[in-house]
Amino acid sequence: AVAAVGALALIGYETAYVRRFSYDLGSDTLDIDSGVISQRSREIPIGRIQNVEISRNVLQRVFGIAVVAFETAGGGDTEARLRFVSFEEAKRLQARLGRLKRVDGEPLDGDRDGETADIDGDAASGEGGAGDPADRVSGSAGRRFDAPAVTELFSLDRTELAIVGALSVDFRVPGALFLLASTAGSAVVPTYLSATSGAAFVAAGAAIFLGVALLSWVVGAAAAVAQYYDFRLVRSGDELRYERGLLQRYDGSIPFDKIQTLTVADNPLKRYFGYATLYIETAGYAPGGSGGSSRGSEAAVPLAERDRVLALIEELEPVGDVTFQRPPKRARRRYLVRYLAVVGVLTGITYAANTFVSLPFPRWSPALLAPLAVWFAHATWTHRGYWLGDHHVVTRNGVLRRRTKVVPYYRIQTVIDARTVFQRRLDLATVTVDTAGSLSLGGQDAAAVDISGGRADDIRDELEIRLDRAVDAYRAGRAGIGVDDEYDAGTAGVDPDRSGHVDGDPSN
Repeated sequence: AVAAVGALALIGYETAYVRRFSYDLGSDTLDIDSGVISQRSREIPIGRIQNVEISRNVLQRVFGIAVVAFETAGGGDTEARLRFVSFEEAKRLQARLGRLKRVDGEPLDGDRDGETADIDGDAASGEGGAGDPADRVSGSAGRRFDAPAVTELFSLDRTELAIVGALSVDFRVPGALFLLASTAGSAVVPTYLSATSGAAFVAAGAAIFLGVALLSWVVGAAAAVAQYYDFRLVRSGDELRYERGLLQRYDGSIPFDKIQTLTVADNPLKRYFGYATLYIETAGYAPGGSGGSSRGSEAAVPLAERDRVLALIEELEPVGDVTFQRPPKRARRRYLVRYLAVVGVLTGITYAANTFVSLPFPRWSPALLAPLAVWFAHATWTHRGYWLGDHHVVTRNGVLRRRTKVVPYYRIQTVIDARTVFQRRLDLATVTVDTAGSLSLGGQDAAAVDISGGRADDIRDELEIRLDRAVDAYRAGRAGIGVDDEYDAGTAGVDPDRSGHVDGDPSN
């Protein structure tokens, strides 16, 4: 009886939710009314919508329905979600929002009174439905706009997908198994321990460890393959669209004018085999939030050959050849002193610990890490650098997790010059180029680290001049991602020799 009452209450609530949910896509705003107990009305300016993502799981694909999520700049969560509309209606909304942006907010014919639809996605008025031939619409001045050409920029092949799965491990599995063992196994383990010898106990522990590691890898590999199955990026007019997913299918769109930064990430293993990852950052909350990520990895290339990643960057934002300028050599001495100090502290800890307990290894063992510290100091210096191009600033930092960031000048928010006590002693500085990108919210801005103090002053002045020119060109429609740059940001203080590669090392 209780279950029946609960089921009826749930069905009644969901029925009321559907009946009280409506949305109105006008020429300037997306208005959504919802709520059963308390009514909520939201008005989202179309110009503030960053990304539109359509998601469908297996059951939703069977019924032909979809969830449409709208992300805006500065939000910490999905701004609005339509659940559920027909898949055709979801694609129509996605395309229509793109058209409204392409005509710079001018109302289209049939849009002046808005276009109201209920939760089922049935248009109540207006033109431009899903059945429009060639998706043609007319502007308020009598112009006609055709559906933009779709060009595939990137697709993840089977080999790359297999590598993504092979390198994925789900670290949530050990925690889940531990909780399960701490509850269900509390009555079994003591009995087993009392009847087991020490050698058998060690063997059982090793087997359990290997089993958990194997299960974590299998779950992680399966999740990664299901997440990035049939992944591809296409260019549709002024938008970048991505599709991915096996069980849960995602179909998202990102306007080019919302992209802030392009980040190429790799590690020693990826560099050795010639692979890299690309993150496409938007302002504030990143795309893919409905998929469980707050960093926008769903809109990124998870893993691909480095040449393919660099070719994709050239398609999105032509950077050209890049020659990194490394920090002065005195910065390398600074890294060497830092890492040798860490080795010295570890050695001192082992000597101190040996006075209380007998260690199973010599007290001087940490000192063997000194050659590694020397190598790591040189590698830190080698993989660090910056480059100022005609239209972009590019920075590179990190050894174990190296990130190369490409920032168009017109996307710069703030330029920060920071100098610690230790940097000031060596006349060094760090110039950080802050943007509104999603990774920047976590402190992962583009930064020229440990450059000379005088050069830092010059870079600040250069960036200020180039930012002003780039913003003027961007507002005039002569610059932007997906636009052939037609302005000169200035070359004052820039090395004219740009014959290298994005790594700064033709052999890499």
